[in-house]
Parts: sequence; C-alpha cells; structure tokens
Amino acid sequence: MEQKISTKEDYQKRVDAVKNFIEQNLKNNFRLAELADVANFSKWHFQHIMHAFLGEPVWAYVMRRRLERAAILLRKSDLSVSEIAYECGYDVPSSLSKVFKMFYHVSPMEYRNNLKINIMNVLKVNEELSLKSPKMIDLNEKKVIYLQLVGKYPDLDFGGAYRKLWQFVKNQKLFSAGIEHIAVFIDCPEDKCKCDNCDTPHCTCDNCDCPDCITRTNVCLVVPKAEVGEGEIGITTIAGGKYAKFVYQGPYSGFSAVYDAIYSRWLPESGLKLRDCPSFEKYINNPERVEPEKLKTEIYVPIE
Repeated sequence: MEQKISTKEDYQKRVDAVKNFIEQNLKNNFRLAELADVANFSKWHFQHIMHAFLGEPVWAYVMRRRLERAAILLRKSDLSVSEIAYECGYDVPSSLSKVFKMFYHVSPMEYRNNLKINIMNVLKVNEELSLKSPKMIDLNEKKVIYLQLVGKYPDLDFGGAYRKLWQFVKNQKLFSAGIEHIAVFIDCPEDKCKCDNCDTPHCTCDNCDCPDCITRTNVCLVVPKAEVGEGEIGITTIAGGKYAKFVYQGPYSGFSAVYDAIYSRWLPESGLKLRDCPSFEKYINNPERVEPEKLKTEIYVPIE
C-alpha cells in the first residue's frame, strides 16, 4: 500500500519547490507573491514558513545562493566578473563586487586568483525552542485604531506609536475597559526592492532599505468606540474566526525562534490549514515596567 504523504513532508516539498524555482532563476528578480504562489502558501505566512524551514529569511537565502553561484563561476568558468554578475542576478558588476566583499571579505578577483581562499557559506539557524501547545479559540472581529510603522523591525518605535495612540484615545474620550495592545505584521513593501547601499535586490547589508529588512507593522489598540481616525492614525479591523493562541514568556528578541517553532514544527504536525489573513501579537505587559524575561506575549495564528 502506498504510504500517505504526511503534512510535514508536504510542507517540505513546497519549500523545496521554491528552492528549485530560485535555483533555476537566480539571474531574475523575484517578487514575494511570485514565490508564495510557487509554494501555494498564503502571502501572510509565506515568509514565516520559509524562515522556519530554511533557517534564514527567504531573501537572505536568495542572496546567499547568488553569491555561492558567483563563487563557483569565478573558480570554474572563464566568464568575466561582469558576465558572472549578470548571470547571478546583479544589474551592475559593482553590486556583486560590493556584496561579495562585504560577506566574504575578499573581492571577486582576489577569490578567483588565490586558490587558497576558502569562503563557503555561513548559515545561522535559530536554536530549538520549547513551546507549549496552543489553545484553539474563536475570536470576534476586533475594531482597532492603528499607526503604521515602516522600517527595520529592531528600529521600530513601538513605545512612541503606543503613546500617540493613547493620546488619541484621551483626546477623543474613547477609553473603555479591556483595551488591548496588538501588533499586526502586514508584509514587506515590494515597491522598494533594491538596497540603496549596494543596488542589490533583497540584500541583507546593514544599511539597506529593502524588503528583507523593511516591514510594515500596524501598531494597534483595540478601541470598540472609535469611529474616525485622525492624521496618521487610522481605523481598521482584525479578522475574527478561529485562531491557535500561543503564549510566550520571554524577551521580544526570542520571537524569531518562536515563529520558527510554530511554522516548522507545530503547524506541519497539527494537520491544520492556515487562513488567508495575517497573524498578530498581543502584548500582555509593559516592556518599560517588566524585565525582558518576564514579558508575556500571545501569538494568534489564523487557522481554518
């Protein structure tokens, strides 16, 4: 009897399909939606799933594979550096040279000419995390006021955003019991898909302004009485329905490992399907008053 493919195997096959697609099209620029379609994953969850299975962001994986391809061609072909740059998806040769030196600390020509130099890849994988099983809950739709932040996640001013939202609540006399602090991570704005520092699609250098580092985040307060926004503060809703609620205690710096555990271990083993809407986080206590190891966060993953 033919063995039924497990959910874990199905997820791995879809991740492998994306890897194969990337490998066959390294000279082309990719769009997030295009890669998500290859895997048949929702755009809301695609990057979390790929990070969990790859051990690195998908755009970091793309750039690493381009650099590794360039390194192979430098040693095993007669192509010029310019030809290799175009073959590996760089619009101008100088982009390859900058990124190659930044990651490998040698120029492409130094690597080609000195056979003693060995560079191949460095991959940091998140360490395993012990995470309790989630509670399955049905949520009603939540009306929220929000302020959208755009930038590198570690640099986002969540505290300043919440202070502006609370001032709006005060000015509009919207206070009510049970106001919740929530963040919804929308996506990466793909209209800016090249790094200003090195002109490289989706690079991961320190000074880049590209989708691998830039994200749009809605910082929200649940305020049922809100009717009209003002200035940069808007009003929207968070979808109701069925969610898997995970409870995490610890510093916010641990979120990456938490999401990896959810999307690479719990989700494939659960047999559940994701709904086509974003996950969100609910912050239970104040990071300005609580030690990092005592911070509590609820993570809501939408499921069918």
